[in-house]
Amino acid sequence: MRVAAAAAGGLRPTAATLLLFSPPHQHRRLLSLHRRATQHLPFARRRRDSYSTATVAAPIPKQEDAGGAGGEAEGKATRRRRARDSPEGNLRHQLDMCSRNADLTTALRLYDAALSADSPVPLSLHHYNCLLYLCSNAAASDPDSSAAAARRGFDIFARMEANGVQPNEATLTSVARLAAATRDPAMAFSVVRRMATAGIPPRLRSYGPALFAYCEAKDADGAQQVEAHMDASGVVPEEPELAALLRVNADKGRADEVYRLLHRTRVLVRQVCDTTAQVVEAWFRSDAASEAGVDKWDPRKVKEGVIKGGGGWHGQGWLGKGPWSVDWSEMDKNGTCQRCGERLVCIDIDPSETENFANSLTELAIKREVKDDFLGFQSWLRRHGPFDAVIDAANVGLYNSKSFSFSQVNSVVNAIQRVTKSKKLPLIILHRNRVNGGNAKAPYNQKILESWRKAGALYATPPGSNDDWYWLYAAVSCQSLLVTNDEMRDHLFQLLGTSFFPRWKEKHQTNFLGEWPYSSFTASLFNCYSGICRWKLACTNDNW
Repeated sequence: MRVAAAAAGGLRPTAATLLLFSPPHQHRRLLSLHRRATQHLPFARRRRDSYSTATVAAPIPKQEDAGGAGGEAEGKATRRRRARDSPEGNLRHQLDMCSRNADLTTALRLYDAALSADSPVPLSLHHYNCLLYLCSNAAASDPDSSAAAARRGFDIFARMEANGVQPNEATLTSVARLAAATRDPAMAFSVVRRMATAGIPPRLRSYGPALFAYCEAKDADGAQQVEAHMDASGVVPEEPELAALLRVNADKGRADEVYRLLHRTRVLVRQVCDTTAQVVEAWFRSDAASEAGVDKWDPRKVKEGVIKGGGGWHGQGWLGKGPWSVDWSEMDKNGTCQRCGERLVCIDIDPSETENFANSLTELAIKREVKDDFLGFQSWLRRHGPFDAVIDAANVGLYNSKSFSFSQVNSVVNAIQRVTKSKKLPLIILHRNRVNGGNAKAPYNQKILESWRKAGALYATPPGSNDDWYWLYAAVSCQSLLVTNDEMRDHLFQLLGTSFFPRWKEKHQTNFLGEWPYSSFTASLFNCYSGICRWKLACTNDNW
């Protein structure tokens, strides 16, 4: 029989405890005694350093006999306390404090003491990572002690490897920072390649030391190799990395690379900071920028490039030669430039990105929906689409309403039909239960539903399905407007896990705020349409 030992020996075993050790014929008598005794006991609060009387017993069990939840918890707590109070635990705590306070001097003193023959302390991965982090920080930020900090950091890493402690991503990133601090970008890059070889996925911070060191050394080719390695590893650069690449290529007069990087920045960066804007401005004021480009080009290819690239970017390189007109300007609330008088237009997302996203969305939906149901919806959409807009009808119909309002949805449908050039009804996605039950049976609502059906604009999702998959797929595949107040932040949308999704939402989603009459809502729809599809009006002459 397993019984936890009492932490405080001054407690007497009660009848409840003695039951664990008494023969069966004594149980009833002991329970009676216990009830009489406890009738007059005052209320008492358990002491923190004691256990309940049910865990107190006279015999002290052996450690190997310990079992059960109480003993297991006690064992874990004891192990944690012992680990915290051990020399290794004390060293870990002290190094953590040094890391918090950027105190490299104390950290190195603790490290040297841990290596002493008098009181050696075994060093773990965490110990080494704290030390390397502090060394790399000092080497990168303090010019006076940079060389000494880097030297100590390399010595610590060499000892770590000699002791057989396996590095992780944080370890190797610190080593790459040490190499960059010594102006050795090649070594920093070799550390990143070592990660990939060892099966450690590099992160953006892993590439930073090599990339910035190459750019600082004006080595555009080396920086391009790092960028290519990032792309192969699925690591996406952010504004600081793109700005550094732009600067080194602009300084080298590499017009084609500047062109490529400018448009990559257009795709990946939502809004550039002042320093990045200054890099771009310096390029366009340079002699290399005025000399780059061609005097003659094919307008047909430019037009095709605009359509394929999502509008605004033709992908044909620099067109024309000569100095650029460069100046700073402001936009009014309508997006009109105060310098040239032109109105900014929204550039849609690259169609190839949209197609890839629609395919990944299909794969996810099929895994979570009945396969035949979703494939049937895709077939229906091909027959009846494309649509100018898609309405999350459940969201719109329940906005500020205790019950589902068909008339509210119908008002939005009519508002959308008025502002689209095709005058086609938008796609209304609604669960079958709402179409067949509840207030859908009212004569007025039946008339609304019938008008939607005749126009081929209503799709009722099957029972047990999640209609979110349907309206999102329809809006993405049709490259249309989506009317919903759903912020799309729940688990379903987190599964999409891509930078494309927030960019798509920004350009294609509009909210319904329930204005009566719908003049404001109609105006917002018109602005959204003109923003998303102005390039289509100019370039494709389709139904927009």
